[in-house]
Order: sequence, then C-alpha cells, then structure tokens
Amino acid sequence: MTSVFRRAIAKQLAKVVGAAEEEIIPMVNVAMVTKKRNTDAQFSVSLKSLSERGLIQDKDNRSLSESAIRIEKQINCNDYLQDVQADKSFLQFKVNQTLLTKSVLKQVQTEQHRFGLTSDLVTGPRQKIIVEYSSPNIAKPFHAGHLRSTVIGHFIANLNTALGHDVYRINFLGDWGVQFGLLGVGFAKYGSESALSHHAIQHLFDIYVKINKEAAENKDIFDRAREYFRNLENGDPESISLWKRFRDLSIKEYTKIYKRLGVYFDEYSGESMYGQQAQQIIKQLTNNGLLETTEQGVGIVNLSHDQGKKFYSTLVRSDGTTLYITRDIAAAIDRHDNHHFDRMIYVVDKGQDAHFRQLFGTLKAMGNSWADRCKHVKFGKVLGMSTRKGEVVFLQDILDEAKMRMLQNMKNSQTTKVDNLDDVAETLAISAIITFDLKNNLESDYRFDWSHVLQSHGDTGVYLQYTHARMCSIESLCGISLDTDCDTTPLVEQEARQLIQHIAAYEDAVYKAYIDIQPKHIVGYLFKLSRLSSVAHKKLNVKGSPDNVAQARLLLFNSARQTLANGMKLLGISPLNQM
Repeated sequence: MTSVFRRAIAKQLAKVVGAAEEEIIPMVNVAMVTKKRNTDAQFSVSLKSLSERGLIQDKDNRSLSESAIRIEKQINCNDYLQDVQADKSFLQFKVNQTLLTKSVLKQVQTEQHRFGLTSDLVTGPRQKIIVEYSSPNIAKPFHAGHLRSTVIGHFIANLNTALGHDVYRINFLGDWGVQFGLLGVGFAKYGSESALSHHAIQHLFDIYVKINKEAAENKDIFDRAREYFRNLENGDPESISLWKRFRDLSIKEYTKIYKRLGVYFDEYSGESMYGQQAQQIIKQLTNNGLLETTEQGVGIVNLSHDQGKKFYSTLVRSDGTTLYITRDIAAAIDRHDNHHFDRMIYVVDKGQDAHFRQLFGTLKAMGNSWADRCKHVKFGKVLGMSTRKGEVVFLQDILDEAKMRMLQNMKNSQTTKVDNLDDVAETLAISAIITFDLKNNLESDYRFDWSHVLQSHGDTGVYLQYTHARMCSIESLCGISLDTDCDTTPLVEQEARQLIQHIAAYEDAVYKAYIDIQPKHIVGYLFKLSRLSSVAHKKLNVKGSPDNVAQARLLLFNSARQTLANGMKLLGISPLNQM
C-alpha cells in the first residue's frame, strides 16, 4: 500500500529533523507524472514544507538546496526505500517499483470504492459538519449562482461524508422578507391559481417582476408591501396561509431540479423559521448594550475595534422588522444548540463576503466562541450563461439546453452504442456542467461556453465519461476474467508505470481537496488519469497478449477505472458504463 512507502520515508526524515513521524507524513507526496520529470523517483518531499513548519532553519533556495544534500546523506535505504537524491530544494525518493506496483493495485482491489479515502494523510476524530448550500430565494430565479452553490456544496458534503464525518446538509431558503410583501400584493393583483399549481416558480417570478416594476414607479405599492410583511411577521393567518403555499409549491419544483443533479438535503430550512428568534436576538443585544440606534432609527452592532463605526452589522429596520442577517444569526445559534457541530460551512458567492464577516463578527460579539468554527466558502461568478432562447433565468433551462445539445451530438456520432439515448444524454449533460464548474479555483469567475462544456475530448466531463466507458469496454471485450491476485511483474512499460504512479497519487489529490476545500485538485487529477489511461490503452493491448501479460494489464485498467469512478462520484457525477 502507498501508506507503507510514505510512512517508511516519514520515519527516516523524522529521525533526521527531530520531528514526530505523523507530522512528516503529509509532506511526503507521490511524485507527479510530467513530461519534464528527469527522475524515476516515485515520492518527493519539499524542503520548503519542512522550513515552513520550523523543522529546518533554512529560508532561501540556496540554503534549502544545501539542507537537501545534508539530509540525503543521513537517509538509510531498506527493503522499501532504494535511493534518495537531493534535487535543488526537494528530496526525491526511489522505492521498490515491483513492490509499489503490486501494493497499489492490491490496495485498489481491496478497498474498491473506499480507495483514496483511507490514507494516513486524512486522520483525526470524526466530526459533525453542517454544510449549507444552494439556498435559492423563493419567487426569484434559481440562477447560475445557485447552481454553483449547489454543485460546490454537494461536493464538499460528499467528500466529508466519504472521509467518515457526520455531515448534515441544509438548504436555507430565502423564504422571508419584504419581497414576500411585494409578492403578496402582486399575487392579489396578477395571481392565477392555475398557473401557480402548474408552474409555481415561473409564475411567482413573473408576478415579482411586474410588481417590482410598479413599486419603482409607485411608492404606495412598496408601503403596502411593507405592511403585508409586517402582518406576516405578526402571524396573520391569511398571509401565512398564502406564504406557505408559495413555499411548498416552490420546494416541490426545486426538488425536481435537485433530483436531476443527484443532489439531496437532510433539511429544508429557511429564514421564516427564525422570525421569533430574530426578535429575541434583538432583545438580547439591546439588554447587553450591543445594539445601537442610529439617527435614522436603524439598529446596528458596531464591529469596529474603535468607536468609528466603520464596520458594523445592521440588524433591524427603523420600522422594527428584522433583516436577513438577524435571522441568519438566529439560525446559526439554533444549529449550534441542536447539532453541536464541529464545523459549519456556508457555500455562498464571494459577493456576500461582507455579510459573513458581519455574521461571524456579531456572533463572536455575543460571546459565541464557536463562531471561529464557521467558514464561508466563496465562489466567483459565471459569465455568459445563456441558451438559444437568450439570457438564462432558470437553472432548468440550462439543464434542458445541455441535454438537448448532448442528445444531438450523440445522434450525429457514429460511435454511439446505447439505446437509452435520453438517459445517457441527461447524465452526460449533468457531468459536463458539474465538471466545467469545478475544474477551476472556486473564487475565480469563469465564462460559460457551450462549445467547450460539451466537448468529448479535452478537459471536460464528457471526456471523463468517455474514458470510463472505454475502460468498461476493455473489460467486457478482452475475453478473460479479472484476477485480482495475478502477477503484476509484467507491468514494466513506461506507460504502465506512469499510470500506476498516478493511481498512487489519488489519495494526495483527495487530501489537497479536503484541506484547501478546492475540488479542482480532484478534477485535474481525473483529467490526467484519463489522458494517461488513453496513452496506456494505445500501447498496452490486453486482448491477444500472453495470458500473464493480459491479466496484469487488465488489472491495471480495472484499477484505473475504479479510481476514476471514485473521483467522479465525489464530484457528484454518475459514471457511465456505455455511451
């Protein structure tokens, strides 16, 4: 197993630098497979990582290189470790290749879907983790930003669940606020029971657009909307009944979209649940002397270190109604009281950075030290997302467009081998959208381009699916059965060794994604795995090779396919066996 080699290297280094073995383990990386590599070492350690942790005193590259040479001379070879070389500011470790090949492939076959999740890199106690994501606003578009939150949050929840943590998934709906006052006034004027029953989200959005336009020109409408919302907060039965219908019908439609994406939640929560608690928060802040009233009658909490009020949270309007952040504070306290979480992660666009600094700052000002265990995972904007009909309003339009384009591509392809075109096109479309979204740094904006999203070659979700299906085809057409205990010594070609090396690096990619909360590490890993698998497939025939060679190669491709499938599932993608 890879951990055996990693631990053997860490043990030697720990003695040299005077550190604990467990501290060194995360610094031992499987060497990357690149065209520029001029070494056959399988593991490497950056001297910079040792320096950053104070294990060596060197800071500049020259002194790091000198330390590498000094440490190299103190490393002893053994059955696992065959050679070590100082390479500038790195130590390159060569291990027993025959044993590495056997160990890696054996580990994949033994652990199957758990491969990559059981390494020494990810250790520690099981944690209770809350992930809040998606969180659309009822009566407003489920747009590209909500798509990003949904896909990213689903990945974070998947990864932490796979690593053994107790994850609780919350969809915190925007189901409260003055917009419901506008919606109540607008529905009385433009509402249709039939349209509400059949297309709730679309109908409510159309009403919201109309009444907003009128409110911009007629102050009386906005005043009526505020009055409606005050009635809602005060528990007016008629207002509550209509609001509940809007909410229930919207959730019913959202659930259909989530099902297409393979997304689920443990709880549909919302601002509406915390109206009374929000008022209690205001009383508590007032009693503690934290809430100040401005000249305009607005209630704020000063979060500046001085009295300058340069940074503050606005928690209550001049008319006494609460704001989103007030209800967010109440929700956070309620979750901590009920779930006693170790971590809580909010997956929301980077434009809300100030909101979360205010949220966490106010929680801490109230004496909640656990606010330090809350994290805002930020993401950038999606630019240029549109369909043939024009600019996108609803996510469903994007999913339908992707499926339609994929279906057309499949019908035009001479290599399509499936009868259930509709189902496969849906899976490919979802795979393409998820992969395109997760492949870059989360905080970066990106431009959505149909010509790139749905390509069958290159760094796309369709290419990942194509690779998985092709490796399934190798297994089904090779004419032999998989022998997980076969002799792996015939795997001596460079293409085989590079693929084995990259399979071994999967746990590194999982670890980086976990620590950085960046799915790009896994996406990038899977792209390279697909490319290396393609190169190996062209060179290493299974069918027609001598039995011992064929068995070893089949085991290699099966292990690569299993690793690819594991990574895809973490991303929220269902691997296809045929396409």
